Amino acid sequence: MSLVSGCLGINSAGRLTIGGVDVTELAKEFETPLYIMDEGQIRQNCRAFSEAMAASYPGNWAVAYASKAFACKHMYRVIQEEDMLTDVASGGELFTALGGGLPPESIIFHGNNKTDEELRYAVKTGIRRVVANGTEELRRISRIAGESGRTVSVSLRLSPGIEPDTFSAVQTGQLDSKFGIPIETGDAMEAVRLALSLDGVELQGIHCHIGSQIFDTRPFTMTAEVMVSFMAKVRDELSFSLKELNLGGGYAVRYLPDQEVLSISDYVGAITKTVQDTAKRHGLPLPELVIEPGRAIVADAGITVYTVGSVKEILGVRTYLSVDGGMTDNPRYMLYGAEYDILLPARALESKTQTVTLAGRCCENELLGVDMPIQPVKAGDLLAVLNTGAYNYSMASNYNRVPRPPVVMVREGKPFLAVRRETWDDVARLDN
Repeated sequence: MSLVSGCLGINSAGRLTIGGVDVTELAKEFETPLYIMDEGQIRQNCRAFSEAMAASYPGNWAVAYASKAFACKHMYRVIQEEDMLTDVASGGELFTALGGGLPPESIIFHGNNKTDEELRYAVKTGIRRVVANGTEELRRISRIAGESGRTVSVSLRLSPGIEPDTFSAVQTGQLDSKFGIPIETGDAMEAVRLALSLDGVELQGIHCHIGSQIFDTRPFTMTAEVMVSFMAKVRDELSFSLKELNLGGGYAVRYLPDQEVLSISDYVGAITKTVQDTAKRHGLPLPELVIEPGRAIVADAGITVYTVGSVKEILGVRTYLSVDGGMTDNPRYMLYGAEYDILLPARALESKTQTVTLAGRCCENELLGVDMPIQPVKAGDLLAVLNTGAYNYSMASNYNRVPRPPVVMVREGKPFLAVRRETWDDVARLDN
């Protein structure tokens, strides 16, 4: 049987394992629904990106974990131990990162509409970089810097005008986007001029992110060429050298056994070569290069385990399999049709001879997937959805006042509770 992640295995009893630990036994101990993450796989992914950058880029570089993919205090501890930067997209993520022990100088703050409260918090804590999404934000940063008596290190998020072949919902680098200051309209150059004129703002570099789940190197290399060429234009027109180039993330991961993905070294190598070639063509020194993988760090390190509540067969139509979770712990199918591989952890070696539509428990016409192959299944069976480490826990909600599942982390063959299970008391705690 082909499994979609290297941290998954099948033991001598024919049961699914993650990080070498029996998934069925974990479900007995911690109950379902349950997120399980393998810390070893997370660290392996972190090191693969760092090693690829070190091997292919002769200038200064950094790998920043895009923590919107999965954030909790323990995850930030892992990132610190792996000597990486992290990026956050809200005050809540920043608060959690600092609470997890990350030094402020390792944190990059993103977001297209940061509040004044969030900006004051970022300025007060002295984080590495605030990435401004527009000129209005630049002016607010300058004002808040003045109020605080500080200088804020800033990058500008630009829109390079690249539209990769991926879900439209996760395209973020095209002209028609809420993210970034467009280069092609001239707005990006005007934003650079403004940043250089504002008190309390120290412009360090430029940033972009063109989207997620991109399987080809071409959109990344086109983006790198556009961004480096813009840096050269800034030098030529404004006599100012931008020091940092942050190319975001977007590297695709495998969710289904038959999907082919780039190797991390090929992805990183294509980007770094383009940056070097374009910088040489323009006579630019190599910028400090930053990339921001998120999904690629955690997706294949996680699974979600459910208990099947009912099997509803509509003869000649389809079979609905209802589980004790749903869009409250994984909204990605409902958002943009995300696909997953599923299996029964207790009978992982059996052939998948049944096709089901996986339904959740919410009072909504919600699904986790359609036409999914699985082993013969009955009510009461455990069911695992694979490669759910990214954008599952982080997007989870309390719709229908359903408590969110816990996150169990496996480290060197031992499970521990990284995030406890919510209770009904937790869900109602803020009510007056």
